[in-house]
Amino acid sequence: MLIPLQEALLHAKKTVETIVLGKETEIQLCFVALLAKSHILIDDLPGMGKTTLAKTMAHVLGLDFQRVQFTSDLMPADIVGTTLLNGNRQFELHKGPIFTRMLLADEINRASPRTQSALLESMAENQVTIDRQTHALPAPFFVMATQNPVDHRGTFPLPDSQLDRFLFKISMGYPNATSEMTLMKNQENSIAIEKATVCLNSQQIIDLQASVNTVNMNEELYQYAYRLVLVTREHPHINTGLSPRASMALIRAAKANALLSARNYVSPDDIKAVFPPLARHRLILNSSLGASINMEHMIDIILNTTAIDAQ
Repeated sequence: MLIPLQEALLHAKKTVETIVLGKETEIQLCFVALLAKSHILIDDLPGMGKTTLAKTMAHVLGLDFQRVQFTSDLMPADIVGTTLLNGNRQFELHKGPIFTRMLLADEINRASPRTQSALLESMAENQVTIDRQTHALPAPFFVMATQNPVDHRGTFPLPDSQLDRFLFKISMGYPNATSEMTLMKNQENSIAIEKATVCLNSQQIIDLQASVNTVNMNEELYQYAYRLVLVTREHPHINTGLSPRASMALIRAAKANALLSARNYVSPDDIKAVFPPLARHRLILNSSLGASINMEHMIDIILNTTAIDAQ
């Protein structure tokens, strides 16, 4: 039987699905990232509904929301804030937009690496340092970042250390025909978001994040998850496999996926569901492969050749 908090969580996800149409899998992964106390990166073309998804989630979850448009001239202080001398000749903190519970970092790879790095401390430790003073960020703190394809003009590839702070990398893609026809006929998304039911609040989300740790996972599935990670380190077509931090993230994500699926135990399908978006931005394939094997193909090979039961 579902407890009221779980019912509210599932209702929140369903509410988002009524506004962001045809993207049930992507919405599921966004909720999983939030429950796992992590962040999500959406790699896609402009106009695919990324901003609508972020705004809808923030509204339905009862989280204050800030959006930062990353550009080549954006500076770190524009994100984290700065201290200024006030009329009393005292330094006063002027908080940047990062002091929020849900931050949309839009087109993050259009900013310079120096500005991108302003997010590192906040995403890893839920705090920022301004003029040698450390300031805690509100809880929960969730970053949803978008980036344009790396072959677009004016983009700076995210460094590996930044990518590793994102639990998942996903792509929205084009909607199906039915969903797009509905969008074409009903274009008032902003009104729909404002009218949507607020299902949760920040404290309830913190409680749900804590309950992820109570989801059961048996030893067999821990072994299965480890074998998946080990394959990425030993496969001849992979130069860089998953780190221990990634293996721990895999367990958190699987448990969060189980919770969001109204279960208090992890199944093999939970691990299989979260492994591709968790691995695709962390693995580095052997450059000699060329176009013969792409990342999605490699991930399919790993999942299809790794047994759930130890042989």
